[in-house]
Amino acid sequence: MRPTRLPLHALLLIALLAVQSLAASTFAQAQLTQVPGQNSPTTKEQVPLYVPQDDKLIGRVSIPDEKLAVLVQPEGREWREWRTHTLRLAIAGLAIGMTAVLAIFFLYRGTIRIHGGKSGRLVLRFNGLDRFAHWTTAVSFLLMALTGVILTFGRPLLIPLIGHQAFTPLAEYAKSIHNFVSVPFVVGLLMIMGLWLRDNIPEKADWTWIRTAGGLFSKAGGQHPEAGRFNAGQKLVFWSIVLGGIGMAATGYLMMVPFAVSGIGGMQIMHVIHGLLAAGLIAAVIGHIYIGTIGMEGAFDAMGCGEVDENWAMEHHRRWYQEQLRKGYVEGRQPAE
Repeated sequence: MRPTRLPLHALLLIALLAVQSLAASTFAQAQLTQVPGQNSPTTKEQVPLYVPQDDKLIGRVSIPDEKLAVLVQPEGREWREWRTHTLRLAIAGLAIGMTAVLAIFFLYRGTIRIHGGKSGRLVLRFNGLDRFAHWTTAVSFLLMALTGVILTFGRPLLIPLIGHQAFTPLAEYAKSIHNFVSVPFVVGLLMIMGLWLRDNIPEKADWTWIRTAGGLFSKAGGQHPEAGRFNAGQKLVFWSIVLGGIGMAATGYLMMVPFAVSGIGGMQIMHVIHGLLAAGLIAAVIGHIYIGTIGMEGAFDAMGCGEVDENWAMEHHRRWYQEQLRKGYVEGRQPAE
């Protein structure tokens, strides 16, 4: 059997490929070991991929959104620590702390009764518009508080109980509800400001109420300081809701349009303010709900049906009651001269 001979042109092609492969390998090796000189293009155009700036690492991007160039931001770690630990402790601490204080107070004082008992005569306390403004604000705030708690405590508390598949849609719905009900909350907030602002201006008589704690700790019934339409405690709740609500609404809407007026650092600060205001208002509302329900007899009627018993009005808001009596707004009573 005669050996197979390759054609001459095939041998030449193989030799050419071998020389080309050797040349490419030699050039690549030279590129790896060569040190660029002063006139080298790579030396002239040395531009770092990122530069330190205010403890951040800022990269280079070719798009207009410069915030996407931030590679490392140390404040982000601090914000994440606050979001996952400090905020949860603040909300839980204030809510549980307020509940514990009220439970101890209830064991000591019990329900604050009407000293003279119910008279059966009614005084108009809040009209329909007043009650609509109150319940619009109250219900929307409670929904925002509930959905906010779900978003804040969902991972450590709910995921272990219901799992990721159930928590994901729950969190999405909670976020949508939280954003949506912020609109009626602001509407209600503006309404109660317009309706009750002039009656909540601090006055000298409020100091007497504060100094005596409104007679809440006195077991001898009926000993409550004189007050107008709202006492100092109610004024404190009013201004807490109004100022805190405005702060929450402002920071919340700015977070709905991220980076519209602030950068990354500003967004983190807005979230901190929003969370702290929410924690404080949740605690204040828990106290408000307690006094308006089991804490004081006859208090819920004011926002339930709009009318309160005459004896309740005389004990808790004597000056306001006298004004209503003069105007003839007390059922079964003739206007005072």
